[in-house]
Amino acid sequence: MSATARKTAPLPSDIRAMKGGAPIVSLTAYTTPMARMMDAHCDFVLVGDSVGMVLHGLPSTIGVTMEMMILHGQAVARGLDKAMLVIDMPFGSYEESPEQAFHNASRVMRETGAAAVKLEGGAHMAETIAFLTARGAPVMAHIGLTPQSINTLGGYKVQGRGDQGASLMADAEAVARAGAFSVVIEKVPAGLADRITADISIPTIGIGASAGCDGQVLVVDDMLGLFTAFKPKFVKRYATLGEDGEAAIAAYAAEVRARAFPAPEHTFADETPSA
Repeated sequence: MSATARKTAPLPSDIRAMKGGAPIVSLTAYTTPMARMMDAHCDFVLVGDSVGMVLHGLPSTIGVTMEMMILHGQAVARGLDKAMLVIDMPFGSYEESPEQAFHNASRVMRETGAAAVKLEGGAHMAETIAFLTARGAPVMAHIGLTPQSINTLGGYKVQGRGDQGASLMADAEAVARAGAFSVVIEKVPAGLADRITADISIPTIGIGASAGCDGQVLVVDDMLGLFTAFKPKFVKRYATLGEDGEAAIAAYAAEVRARAFPAPEHTFADETPSA
């Protein structure tokens, strides 16, 4: 669907207004069919840079490009009518300067019809968030475990324990003051996530955080059991489609090798039967 067709989708201001109300529901999507399945159930759909690992087999999100995000963003947009579309800014597309960030964010929004972009970072990204929002590019912030920074964080570790808690609280307050309409909080202790949620005026979207956050997001391939390279503690598998799919492929292969498929009902006669 085009951006103009998604007339019923919420705006970033609508998501912000959900603070303290009914929990906000979100999942990632990278393709049109998946977007269509979640459209009626999610408040917003995120085209995450996790696409690099989930669909492209990359070892991390660092190798994801603008072109990849735009391509998958366009695919997801075609599957949405009701949910708001948010797209991740990939590594290297916004860190250099607020001007670089706006150039790339405006391109993402223009070429996909996304209502907002998401970028990683706390207090050090506040100036960039303010610059973008002042120029019509709504921003969803992302703090805690920021996957694009795993090389400096030392891997996929829980963030915000001990003395780190005050720093993470300061990050949340900084992005809220800068104008972010919501903030993803990833892989932090539940108590800290609850304190942040109570402290700031914008919705918190938890992933590996707390049920007390204003909303939740998961990578859809994780929760459906399609991506099985590893399973984070915070992922609940609601289905095992990867196992089911592999079993179906094995059954197909066995039938082909046994010449049981295609059966007569899957083939066509030499002549059309007469009336």
